[in-house]
Amino acid sequence: MLVYLAEKTGKFMPKDLRERTAVSEWLFWQMANLGPNSGQNNHFSNYAQEKIQYAMDRYHNEVNRLYGVLDRRLADNEYMAGAYSIADMASYPWVIIHERQHQKIEDFPHIKRWLDAIKARPAVERAYAKAKEINPNPGGIRTAEERAILFGQTAASVQSAVR
Repeated sequence: MLVYLAEKTGKFMPKDLRERTAVSEWLFWQMANLGPNSGQNNHFSNYAQEKIQYAMDRYHNEVNRLYGVLDRRLADNEYMAGAYSIADMASYPWVIIHERQHQKIEDFPHIKRWLDAIKARPAVERAYAKAKEINPNPGGIRTAEERAILFGQTAASVQSAVR
């Protein structure tokens, strides 16, 4: 979706092939690494009713490693691929919740700088203000019904709901 929108608008995806390749590499890094591992870390640490220490440690440590990769990249770049791009847009929501990920942001000074720079962008401020308006109580399962919707669905239950 981000690639489509960037191509349609001509924004946040460079035309230059080398710069475009860097954006694609970091976007796919987020899709294959940061997003899935952060999601698993969040699930096992915050949502799972049965606390499995191996799973919690595994994903906490992997997210920590990925933050290290990103911090090293940001040491020499203002944004992930140089200029602000869809790679940053895709990664920011996974990193802004560093506390929920049980990561110490002070261990990653370049990520901290990057988070602050993105957070200060007017469009990001507007988007997060709108999100608070729509969902004033994010970040948690509050009911058994929510738990069933998030974690109890199977292919059969989804197919029967569609019919």
